[in-house]
Amino acid sequence: MSATVYEAMFILNANAYARNPAGAGEAVEKTITGVGGKILASRLWNEQKLAYPVKGQRKGVYWLTYFELESNEMPKFNRACQLQEMILRHLAIKIDPRLVEMLVAVAKGERQMPTADIALVADDDAAVGVDDVVGEIDD
Repeated sequence: MSATVYEAMFILNANAYARNPAGAGEAVEKTITGVGGKILASRLWNEQKLAYPVKGQRKGVYWLTYFELESNEMPKFNRACQLQEMILRHLAIKIDPRLVEMLVAVAKGERQMPTADIALVADDDAAVGVDDVVGEIDD
């Protein structure tokens, strides 16, 4: 069985991050590698005020990571995230194999996200927005 690639967004404790910025990446890396995963790309996304307090914190650091992990190990990964004090919340989604190379390259800063030229058509009943259009992205 081959490993599945996941994109994970972590909300980290901003106070702990301010005291030790390198510790944030280490906490995420240790959590993923501790359950047998392999990190493909990992970086700081943003630091901002949270919409509501999470574990008593009003500010969070968003950390984006792409990693490979056997799908049957995801319960262990979720439990490890819950036990890691630095991680306030996390969400991991499975990435379509056709998009992995491009998303990892963008996360590493090796290339820009491509844009698609999409013609929008509106009829009398409803307008069509960019979010409603699904199409192939050409490199």
